[in-house]
Amino acid sequence: MTDQSHLPGPDTPEGSYHYAVMRRAIELIDARADAPPSLEDLAAEMRMSPAHFQRVFSAWAGVSPKRFQQYLALGHAKALLKERFTLLDTAASAGLSGTGRLHDLFLRWESMSPGDYARGGAGLSIRYGWGDSPFGEILVMATDRGICGLAFVAETGRAAALTDMAARWPEADLREDGAAIGPLVADLFRGAGAARLHLIGAPFQIKVWEALMTIPTGHVTTYSEIAARIGSPRAVRAVGTAVGRNPVSWLIPCHRALRKSGGLGGYHWGLPVKRAMLAWESSRAEAL
Repeated sequence: MTDQSHLPGPDTPEGSYHYAVMRRAIELIDARADAPPSLEDLAAEMRMSPAHFQRVFSAWAGVSPKRFQQYLALGHAKALLKERFTLLDTAASAGLSGTGRLHDLFLRWESMSPGDYARGGAGLSIRYGWGDSPFGEILVMATDRGICGLAFVAETGRAAALTDMAARWPEADLREDGAAIGPLVADLFRGAGAARLHLIGAPFQIKVWEALMTIPTGHVTTYSEIAARIGSPRAVRAVGTAVGRNPVSWLIPCHRALRKSGGLGGYHWGLPVKRAMLAWESSRAEAL
Protein backbone atom coordinates (compact mmCIF):
# COMPACT_ATOMS: atom_id res chain seq x y z
CA MET A 1 0.00 0.00 0.00
CA THR A 2 1.31 3.44 -0.87
CA ASP A 3 2.37 5.96 1.73
CA GLN A 4 -0.43 8.46 2.29
CA SER A 5 1.27 10.53 4.95
CA HIS A 6 1.42 13.47 2.55
CA LEU A 7 -2.33 13.68 2.20
CA PRO A 8 -4.06 16.69 3.75
CA GLY A 9 -5.55 16.18 7.17
CA PRO A 10 -8.84 17.50 8.55
CA ASP A 11 -7.13 20.17 10.63
CA THR A 12 -5.52 21.95 7.68
CA PRO A 13 -6.94 23.82 4.69
CA GLU A 14 -4.75 21.93 2.23
CA GLY A 15 -7.44 19.53 1.02
CA SER A 16 -9.83 22.34 0.16
CA TYR A 17 -7.04 24.31 -1.50
CA HIS A 18 -5.98 21.36 -3.63
CA TYR A 19 -9.56 20.58 -4.59
CA ALA A 20 -10.14 24.19 -5.64
CA VAL A 21 -7.12 23.93 -7.95
CA MET A 22 -8.36 20.60 -9.31
CA ARG A 23 -11.81 21.98 -9.98
CA ARG A 24 -10.40 24.84 -12.02
CA ALA A 25 -8.16 22.39 -13.87
CA ILE A 26 -11.15 20.20 -14.75
CA GLU A 27 -12.95 23.19 -16.23
CA LEU A 28 -9.90 24.16 -18.27
CA ILE A 29 -9.25 20.63 -19.53
CA ASP A 30 -12.90 20.27 -20.54
CA ALA A 31 -12.82 23.57 -22.40
CA ARG A 32 -9.75 22.44 -24.37
CA ALA A 33 -10.61 18.78 -24.90
CA ASP A 34 -9.43 18.88 -28.52
CA ALA A 35 -6.04 20.33 -27.60
CA PRO A 36 -5.07 19.35 -24.04
CA PRO A 37 -3.25 22.21 -22.30
CA SER A 38 0.39 21.78 -21.38
CA LEU A 39 1.76 21.94 -17.86
CA GLU A 40 2.89 25.49 -18.53
CA ASP A 41 -0.56 26.49 -19.82
CA LEU A 42 -2.34 24.97 -16.83
CA ALA A 43 0.08 26.59 -14.40
CA ALA A 44 -0.38 29.99 -16.06
CA GLU A 45 -4.16 29.71 -15.82
CA MET A 46 -3.84 28.90 -12.12
CA ARG A 47 -1.44 31.81 -11.68
CA MET A 48 1.25 29.48 -10.41
CA SER A 49 4.71 28.63 -11.53
CA PRO A 50 4.97 25.28 -13.34
CA ALA A 51 7.01 23.89 -10.43
CA HIS A 52 4.44 24.95 -7.83
CA PHE A 53 1.57 23.62 -9.92
CA GLN A 54 3.37 20.30 -10.34
CA ARG A 55 3.85 20.05 -6.58
CA VAL A 56 0.17 20.74 -5.91
CA PHE A 57 -0.89 18.09 -8.40
CA SER A 58 1.56 15.54 -7.10
CA ALA A 59 0.61 16.15 -3.46
CA TRP A 60 -3.08 15.71 -4.24
CA ALA A 61 -3.04 13.04 -6.96
CA GLY A 62 0.19 11.15 -6.46
CA VAL A 63 0.92 11.26 -10.21
CA SER A 64 2.13 13.89 -12.67
CA PRO A 65 -0.29 16.50 -14.05
CA LYS A 66 0.11 15.00 -17.55
CA ARG A 67 -0.93 11.55 -16.35
CA PHE A 68 -3.70 12.92 -14.21
CA GLN A 69 -5.27 14.70 -17.18
CA GLN A 70 -6.13 11.27 -18.54
CA TYR A 71 -8.12 10.53 -15.40
CA LEU A 72 -9.91 13.85 -15.55
CA ALA A 73 -10.82 13.49 -19.23
CA LEU A 74 -14.51 13.10 -20.02
CA GLY A 75 -13.90 9.64 -21.50
CA HIS A 76 -12.27 8.25 -18.37
CA ALA A 77 -15.53 6.93 -16.92
CA LYS A 78 -16.12 4.78 -20.00
CA ALA A 79 -12.60 3.40 -19.87
CA LEU A 80 -12.96 2.72 -16.16
CA LEU A 81 -16.22 0.88 -16.75
CA LYS A 82 -14.57 -1.27 -19.42
CA GLU A 83 -11.39 -2.01 -17.50
CA ARG A 84 -12.52 -2.14 -13.88
CA PHE A 85 -16.18 -3.07 -13.92
CA THR A 86 -16.92 -4.99 -10.73
CA LEU A 87 -19.53 -7.72 -10.53
CA LEU A 88 -20.87 -7.19 -7.05
CA ASP A 89 -21.33 -10.89 -6.33
CA THR A 90 -17.67 -11.48 -7.14
CA ALA A 91 -16.55 -8.56 -5.02
CA ALA A 92 -18.57 -9.72 -2.05
CA SER A 93 -17.35 -13.31 -2.26
CA ALA A 94 -13.76 -12.10 -2.44
CA GLY A 95 -14.14 -10.24 0.83
CA LEU A 96 -13.73 -6.83 -0.75
CA SER A 97 -16.42 -5.31 1.44
CA GLY A 98 -14.16 -5.51 4.47
CA THR A 99 -10.55 -4.77 5.26
CA GLY A 100 -9.40 -5.93 1.82
CA ARG A 101 -10.76 -2.82 0.11
CA LEU A 102 -7.90 -0.72 -1.19
CA HIS A 103 -7.25 2.30 1.05
CA ASP A 104 -10.73 2.05 2.57
CA LEU A 105 -11.69 2.19 6.19
CA PHE A 106 -13.20 -0.92 7.69
CA LEU A 107 -16.86 0.04 8.06
CA ARG A 108 -19.10 -1.17 10.83
CA TRP A 109 -22.68 -0.09 10.28
CA GLU A 110 -26.21 -0.50 11.44
CA SER A 111 -29.46 0.95 10.19
CA MET A 112 -31.85 2.91 12.35
CA SER A 113 -35.03 1.09 13.26
CA PRO A 114 -38.09 1.39 11.00
CA GLY A 115 -39.66 3.36 13.82
CA ASP A 116 -36.82 5.91 13.84
CA TYR A 117 -37.15 6.22 10.07
CA ALA A 118 -40.92 6.70 10.23
CA ARG A 119 -40.59 9.29 13.00
CA GLY A 120 -38.01 11.30 11.08
CA GLY A 121 -35.39 10.82 13.76
CA ALA A 122 -37.55 12.03 16.67
CA GLY A 123 -35.67 11.49 19.91
CA LEU A 124 -32.28 11.33 18.20
CA SER A 125 -29.50 13.71 19.14
CA ILE A 126 -27.31 14.50 16.12
CA ARG A 127 -24.10 16.50 16.36
CA TYR A 128 -22.49 18.09 13.35
CA GLY A 129 -19.32 19.88 12.38
CA TRP A 130 -17.15 20.92 9.46
CA GLY A 131 -13.86 19.45 8.29
CA ASP A 132 -11.42 19.32 5.42
CA SER A 133 -10.99 16.61 2.79
CA PRO A 134 -9.17 16.03 -0.49
CA PHE A 135 -12.42 17.09 -2.19
CA GLY A 136 -13.03 20.32 -0.36
CA GLU A 137 -14.84 21.14 2.84
CA ILE A 138 -17.17 18.51 4.30
CA LEU A 139 -20.08 18.43 6.71
CA VAL A 140 -20.11 15.45 9.08
CA MET A 141 -23.06 14.44 11.27
CA ALA A 142 -23.16 11.73 13.93
CA THR A 143 -25.37 10.10 16.53
CA ASP A 144 -23.98 8.31 19.56
CA ARG A 145 -23.86 5.15 17.41
CA GLY A 146 -21.83 6.52 14.53
CA ILE A 147 -21.63 8.80 11.51
CA CYS A 148 -25.06 9.38 9.99
CA GLY A 149 -24.25 12.08 7.45
CA LEU A 150 -21.37 13.20 5.25
CA ALA A 151 -21.77 15.95 2.65
CA PHE A 152 -19.34 17.75 0.33
CA VAL A 153 -19.69 21.50 0.47
CA ALA A 154 -17.52 22.84 -2.37
CA GLU A 155 -20.25 22.93 -5.03
CA THR A 156 -23.26 23.72 -2.82
CA GLY A 157 -22.03 25.92 0.02
CA ARG A 158 -22.42 25.34 3.73
CA ALA A 159 -26.01 26.55 4.12
CA ALA A 160 -27.41 24.37 1.33
CA ALA A 161 -25.51 21.29 2.50
CA LEU A 162 -26.68 21.67 6.08
CA THR A 163 -30.30 22.27 5.02
CA ASP A 164 -30.21 19.23 2.74
CA MET A 165 -28.80 16.89 5.35
CA ALA A 166 -30.92 18.19 8.23
CA ALA A 167 -34.07 17.58 6.18
CA ARG A 168 -33.35 13.84 6.27
CA TRP A 169 -33.98 13.83 10.03
CA PRO A 170 -36.60 16.60 10.38
CA GLU A 171 -37.50 15.69 13.97
CA ALA A 172 -34.01 15.09 15.32
CA ASP A 173 -32.22 17.44 17.70
CA LEU A 174 -29.30 18.88 15.67
CA ARG A 175 -26.47 20.63 17.45
CA GLU A 176 -23.18 21.97 16.13
CA ASP A 177 -20.31 20.36 18.04
CA GLY A 178 -16.99 20.62 16.25
CA ALA A 179 -15.07 19.19 19.20
CA ALA A 180 -17.07 15.95 19.05
CA ILE A 181 -16.98 15.67 15.27
CA GLY A 182 -13.27 16.43 14.83
CA PRO A 183 -12.00 12.98 15.92
CA LEU A 184 -14.50 11.29 13.59
CA VAL A 185 -13.19 13.27 10.62
CA ALA A 186 -9.53 12.60 11.35
CA ASP A 187 -9.18 9.23 9.59
CA LEU A 188 -11.94 9.35 6.99
CA PHE A 189 -9.60 9.95 4.04
CA ARG A 190 -6.42 8.33 5.32
CA GLY A 191 -7.45 4.74 4.65
CA ALA A 192 -6.71 3.49 8.16
CA GLY A 193 -8.72 2.34 11.13
CA ALA A 194 -12.46 1.88 11.28
CA ALA A 195 -15.60 3.96 11.08
CA ARG A 196 -19.04 3.31 12.53
CA LEU A 197 -22.08 4.31 10.48
CA HIS A 198 -25.64 4.81 11.69
CA LEU A 199 -27.86 4.88 8.62
CA ILE A 200 -31.43 6.05 8.19
CA GLY A 201 -33.37 4.94 5.14
CA ALA A 202 -36.14 2.79 3.75
CA PRO A 203 -35.38 -0.95 3.44
CA PHE A 204 -34.85 -0.67 -0.33
CA GLN A 205 -32.38 2.18 0.13
CA ILE A 206 -30.45 0.23 2.76
CA LYS A 207 -30.09 -2.69 0.31
CA VAL A 208 -28.70 -0.37 -2.36
CA TRP A 209 -26.24 1.23 0.07
CA GLU A 210 -25.09 -2.17 1.29
CA ALA A 211 -24.37 -3.19 -2.32
CA LEU A 212 -22.40 0.00 -2.90
CA MET A 213 -20.14 -0.85 0.04
CA THR A 214 -18.92 -3.96 -1.80
CA ILE A 215 -17.35 -1.98 -4.66
CA PRO A 216 -13.57 -1.86 -4.16
CA THR A 217 -11.65 1.38 -4.54
CA GLY A 218 -10.54 2.07 -8.09
CA HIS A 219 -13.43 0.05 -9.54
CA VAL A 220 -16.94 0.93 -10.68
CA THR A 221 -20.26 -0.75 -11.32
CA THR A 222 -23.55 0.20 -12.96
CA TYR A 223 -26.99 1.07 -11.65
CA SER A 224 -28.39 -1.96 -13.48
CA GLU A 225 -25.84 -4.28 -11.86
CA ILE A 226 -26.80 -2.95 -8.43
CA ALA A 227 -30.48 -3.52 -9.23
CA ALA A 228 -29.75 -7.11 -10.23
CA ARG A 229 -27.59 -7.66 -7.14
CA ILE A 230 -30.38 -6.69 -4.75
CA GLY A 231 -32.95 -8.82 -6.56
CA SER A 232 -34.82 -5.99 -8.32
CA PRO A 233 -33.43 -6.02 -11.89
CA ARG A 234 -36.17 -3.75 -13.24
CA ALA A 235 -35.74 -1.13 -10.55
CA VAL A 236 -32.82 0.71 -12.17
CA ARG A 237 -34.45 4.11 -11.81
CA ALA A 238 -35.27 3.46 -8.16
CA VAL A 239 -31.69 2.35 -7.60
CA GLY A 240 -30.48 5.63 -9.06
CA THR A 241 -32.74 7.53 -6.68
CA ALA A 242 -31.48 5.52 -3.70
CA VAL A 243 -27.87 6.12 -4.75
CA GLY A 244 -28.61 9.85 -4.81
CA ARG A 245 -30.06 9.67 -1.30
CA ASN A 246 -26.93 8.10 0.14
CA PRO A 247 -26.45 9.98 3.45
CA VAL A 248 -22.74 9.29 3.84
CA SER A 249 -21.11 9.94 0.48
CA TRP A 250 -17.60 8.56 0.03
CA LEU A 251 -17.96 6.13 2.95
CA ILE A 252 -20.78 4.51 0.99
CA PRO A 253 -19.11 4.99 -2.41
CA CYS A 254 -21.99 6.12 -4.59
CA HIS A 255 -19.48 7.90 -6.84
CA ARG A 256 -18.47 4.43 -8.12
CA ALA A 257 -21.91 3.84 -9.67
CA LEU A 258 -22.14 4.71 -13.39
CA ARG A 259 -24.70 4.45 -16.14
CA LYS A 260 -24.54 1.34 -18.30
CA SER A 261 -23.32 3.53 -21.18
CA GLY A 262 -20.33 4.64 -19.14
CA GLY A 263 -21.83 8.05 -18.45
CA LEU A 264 -21.21 9.47 -15.00
CA GLY A 265 -24.88 9.87 -14.19
CA GLY A 266 -25.68 12.34 -11.47
CA TYR A 267 -23.98 13.10 -8.20
CA HIS A 268 -25.75 14.76 -5.31
CA TRP A 269 -22.80 16.98 -4.40
CA GLY A 270 -21.85 17.96 -7.95
CA LEU A 271 -20.30 16.13 -10.91
CA PRO A 272 -16.91 17.90 -10.51
CA VAL A 273 -16.63 16.22 -7.10
CA LYS A 274 -17.53 12.80 -8.54
CA ARG A 275 -15.01 13.11 -11.36
CA ALA A 276 -12.31 14.22 -8.94
CA MET A 277 -13.04 11.25 -6.68
CA LEU A 278 -12.83 8.72 -9.52
CA ALA A 279 -9.62 10.27 -10.82
CA TRP A 280 -8.09 10.43 -7.34
CA GLU A 281 -8.87 6.76 -6.71
CA SER A 282 -7.62 5.70 -10.15
CA SER A 283 -4.27 7.39 -9.57
CA ARG A 284 -3.84 5.55 -6.29
CA ALA A 285 -4.86 2.22 -7.76
CA GLU A 286 -2.23 2.72 -10.47
CA ALA A 287 0.44 3.54 -7.89
CA LEU A 288 0.19 0.13 -6.22
